[in-house]
Amino acid sequence: MSMTQSGKLTLNSTNATETTAGRTSTFTQVTFPTPFPAGADVIVQTTVQTFNGPETPGVRLHDVSPTGFRIRLNELHGAGVGTSDGKHVDEVIGWTAYTV
Repeated sequence: MSMTQSGKLTLNSTNATETTAGRTSTFTQVTFPTPFPAGADVIVQTTVQTFNGPETPGVRLHDVSPTGFRIRLNELHGAGVGTSDGKHVDEVIGWTAYTV
C-alpha cells in the first residue's frame, strides 16, 4: 500500500557550499507528520516555490528515512560568476514524500 505526505518550509543558506561528502551539520531536519512504516522505501521530491533571490537555488537532501529527511538550500551559480559561495536568501520549498 502506497502512502503520501507533503509539506513546505522556508529555507535559506548562510553557510558556504559544503564540499565534504556526508557532512550535514548545515542541513535542516524535517520530521514527517506521521512516520512511514519501518523498513519502507521512502522517496522525497522537492520544488522551490518562490523566486526571492536572483541566483538559482539548489536543494540537497540527505538521510531520507521513514521518519524524515535532512535538507539544505544551496546556490548553484552566483551573479556574474560560474560558481557560487553557496549562500542564498529565504525561499519556500515544497516537498512530497511517498513510499514505493
